Amino acid sequence: MAIIDFFDRGWRINPSGAAYIQDDRTYRFDEVGELSCRIANGLLAAGYAKETKGAVWAGNDVTAWICTLGLWRANMCWIPVGARNPPAENLSLLEEFDCEILFFQKSFASVIADLKTKLPKVRLWVCIDGQATEVPGSVPLETWVQEHPATKPNVAVDMDDVILLSATGGTTGKPKGVMNTHRSAQTFCGHFMMSCYYGAEEPIVNLAAAPMTHTAGLLSVPCTARGGTVVVVTKPDPAVLLAAIPKHKVTELFLPPTVIYRLLDVPDLDKKVDFTSLKYLMYGAAPMSVEKLKQALQVIGPVMMGGYGQTECPASIAYLSPGEHFTDGQPASDERLASVGRPNPLIGVEILDDAGSILPTGKTGEICVRGDLVMKGYYKAPDKTAEAIRNGWLHTGDIGHLDAHGYLHITDRKKDMIISGGFNVYPSEVEQVLWSHPAIQDCAVIGVPHPDWGESVKAVVELNKGKQVSEEELIALCKDRLGSVKAPKSVDFIDALPRSAVGKVLKKDLRDRYWRDQGRRI
Repeated sequence: MAIIDFFDRGWRINPSGAAYIQDDRTYRFDEVGELSCRIANGLLAAGYAKETKGAVWAGNDVTAWICTLGLWRANMCWIPVGARNPPAENLSLLEEFDCEILFFQKSFASVIADLKTKLPKVRLWVCIDGQATEVPGSVPLETWVQEHPATKPNVAVDMDDVILLSATGGTTGKPKGVMNTHRSAQTFCGHFMMSCYYGAEEPIVNLAAAPMTHTAGLLSVPCTARGGTVVVVTKPDPAVLLAAIPKHKVTELFLPPTVIYRLLDVPDLDKKVDFTSLKYLMYGAAPMSVEKLKQALQVIGPVMMGGYGQTECPASIAYLSPGEHFTDGQPASDERLASVGRPNPLIGVEILDDAGSILPTGKTGEICVRGDLVMKGYYKAPDKTAEAIRNGWLHTGDIGHLDAHGYLHITDRKKDMIISGGFNVYPSEVEQVLWSHPAIQDCAVIGVPHPDWGESVKAVVELNKGKQVSEEELIALCKDRLGSVKAPKSVDFIDALPRSAVGKVLKKDLRDRYWRDQGRRI
């Protein structure tokens, strides 16, 4: 199936039903589908070819998402743009990815006006919510689409056409352009719909609380494909998010671990919020504290669903289903809860050593993936593509192992591993111990320069409000659990860890503070 076919499946199932809700405004499937057709027909009438790159510069907004659907309906390629990114970062992304079409919200018009002359490849500028006089040559979406029909265009599609060009997170270096296709998107949707089961009469309500330009957008597609409703939260406000769950009887949502930690800090959360409609609260994008996961199971309910994916393998390498969080009605072992679940069925996942050989169960190596979920490659970077995909295997850069029950464990990013005095130290192992301390809100473990060992283990810690703990106490805790080699040799306390727009701790930025004058290990 082409990516737009998933929307059209829901459109056929529920034409007069609510496809999206934003700020109490309901958008019916008919309304959304017809506007996406007008956008697609307008793009095709302007002569844009398949895989033409188009971006949508907006916050969480239904009309902005319909513009993405319009690009897909015309078999063109969407470039996700983070509204919270610095303008210079988005400028670089749009230029390097050869963007030719830009839809934008009026609130960003002044920023875009300053960048317009620096984006000579962009030929069409469309303001999605009015007239943007600040951007010369731009047209309002409402005016532009009027002359185009609301019928589905007949567009030839190849499953390997590129429909999503995403920047990697950039946490370990300059972002690359990841090319995903109809094929990889279809595989993601298949995995998700198999894993998140609904009965024939069960309502499906997805809450898009995280940025739709990242995981939340793609995760909304399976809901739409089943005729469900996507509730779009426009502000990153925990109170708004929590109020939306009982109000709309939300059944599924995705949140990064850092946001879940903030919610768990709310006193008497389970008494203030009715979570009974929830079936799936998906967490991922970063490792989650096992202690806080067990707290979520108690406070929010047996609805937690772990996930592991990469931009290069969108959102569904492995899932830990809600039921797998339990054994005989009790929370499963810490070992299982620390896993990301079992690999999904439409791909192959193995642990490979440096020579490319498959390692036996329990042995640690690089997590590698093959199959239809894997990206087409990196945009205009055949050398980097060849480095990442070798002998049919995508080398994820993540270190881990498969246990005796088939659960996948991520030890760490290959580049985050610390080598101290010849010993390998995996930061995530140390972080799990630190997270178990009640004073710690979040933490990151990194390697810092050491004259004799090369690197020493440092913990950078963010405390819960009103809580205190000493450096000595945390080091002793880790020594007791892990031994002296893996225990931090120093602890720094920080008000807020540096994070990406989706809540992932930017370890590269942390390391930079300690390695800046060393000439390496950034």
